[in-house]
Amino acid sequence: MKRTAVALSAATLLLPLSGCGGSAEAGSGSTVTVTVGYQSKTINTVTAGTLLRSLGYFEKQLDSLHDGHTYKVDWQDYATGAPITAQMTAGKIDIGSMGDFPLLLNAARGRQLGRPTHLVSVTGYNLRGGLNTVVTAPDSRLTSLKDLKGKKVSTSVGSAADGTLVRALQRAGIDPDKGIAKLNQQPAVGASALSAGSVDALSQFVAWPGLLAYQGKAKALYDGAQLNLPTFHGVTAREDFARQHPAVLEAFLKAQAQATDYLDAQPVHAAEKVAEATGLPAEVVYLYNGAHGIATFNPAITPRLVSALKQDVSVLKAAKLTGDVDVDSFVDDRYVKKALGTSYTRRLNAPPRPAASEVWAKGSDKAVPYKTPKELLAHLAAHRDGIRAAYVPDTTTGTLWFADKAVWVADGARLLPFVAPATAQAYVSAHSGARTVSYREALERAS
Repeated sequence: MKRTAVALSAATLLLPLSGCGGSAEAGSGSTVTVTVGYQSKTINTVTAGTLLRSLGYFEKQLDSLHDGHTYKVDWQDYATGAPITAQMTAGKIDIGSMGDFPLLLNAARGRQLGRPTHLVSVTGYNLRGGLNTVVTAPDSRLTSLKDLKGKKVSTSVGSAADGTLVRALQRAGIDPDKGIAKLNQQPAVGASALSAGSVDALSQFVAWPGLLAYQGKAKALYDGAQLNLPTFHGVTAREDFARQHPAVLEAFLKAQAQATDYLDAQPVHAAEKVAEATGLPAEVVYLYNGAHGIATFNPAITPRLVSALKQDVSVLKAAKLTGDVDVDSFVDDRYVKKALGTSYTRRLNAPPRPAASEVWAKGSDKAVPYKTPKELLAHLAAHRDGIRAAYVPDTTTGTLWFADKAVWVADGARLLPFVAPATAQAYVSAHSGARTVSYREALERAS
């Protein structure tokens, strides 16, 4: 777990503390340290974390305040949202980013400890739930969620991925508490457990499922978008910090919007920046954050996402992770509305990214879209050595996946990709003459 420590002068350390985590009192000429907790490898928070940090937009916005203070940013990197919440409620982190389920725990814990927090913007979202995936080992014989009954499944309890697992098991008729042996593990630990064969499946959030599939260490068992329930990540801020330093919070949100615009305008460059900072393959980052990636980035707090957050409360209550959460009082869009001004309404009404097939050629700074998966396959068949990555959207859910990792179905002249075997089989069962084919056969048919 990385830390970026900001050294303060001895004179600064003698000053009283203000609302900023570990910062100096905001008197004239003082040094103010803003502490930001983020998750570098949870790449649907990059516009408030990894990418934002690499671009330096927040620091530039703080420099433009010209209010007599010197600002420093302490970026603290964590693997999940839980430790960010712990540090926020201890008054040591001012602004944090995390997934929807951790956001609710952040809200509940803040209220419980008398240090309330608020959701102040959104980072990445998927309206169907495609940001979470259940994967199994490459040689696993499991083909659907029903096969998980009695099996060992790793997840991070209280995370968005755990929420997906619970809901998916319930729909499959499996008691999420008694029907499986659930192991509460950090994502990296769960990934190692899957590779070692000590668990049968792994339910995780981005970028772990895509990373493991890309590395050939896992294959998809369940596409979270099958739930057709929104999942998202967002930015939370301490109430006392926001009240004492509204201009600083607005500067952060302006910077987040700038990072969002950069990601949308230069998705390949953004993916490469995130890859350089995290060690993740750029091809995996692009799967989620690309021009037609699984995630849409938009700082606006839309009613649909707030409604989804309210639906999430019951899942956490059933797991005895929290009691009631007043979502309406937790959501505070005043700061992002002020920060973005007239552009906020446009962002609020902006549609999600459209799904599309794309090929990222070696040496290119732009991925090329194709009208159909079959056209993409035809290009791949003719350019086998010049491809960096190829992506196709699931036929029924729209979730983007690697073309060579997808489950392919031939239906007459059509070649249709699916993320998981169960959705492919459901299509085959409903369409006479359709059948699953290997990736190699799909390439041959397309050429």
